[in-house]
Amino acid sequence: MDADRIIGSAKEMAGGVEGTVGEMAGDAKTQASGNAREAAGTVQNLYGQAKDAARDATDTAANYAKEAYEAGQDTFRDGSQAIAQKVHDNPLGALLVAGGIGFALALLMSRPARRPPPRWRYYG
Repeated sequence: MDADRIIGSAKEMAGGVEGTVGEMAGDAKTQASGNAREAAGTVQNLYGQAKDAARDATDTAANYAKEAYEAGQDTFRDGSQAIAQKVHDNPLGALLVAGGIGFALALLMSRPARRPPPRWRYYG
């Protein structure tokens, strides 16, 4: 719980008591001062509640990100183990696949750059 919530609640309660005393005594100045203090306490309490809500949202987001990161690590580890098992079971097939991928990459990298078609300008 944020300190602003505690202080705000105390101010709100004190302002309410002061406003009631002013009303009972018929003193408009004391009543107005109590109402102003109560309003200030309410605002401070709401500010503290907003800070608490922001802190909770931040903690929730951080926990969610941590869980997603850990799940990603587990998925990567499982995938790596599955690939290693496939390579261990069929080394020739894995070698052919790797060679095919390398050949395709070499073809893509050795292609000449595309040039735009010539632009003919007719001056008339």
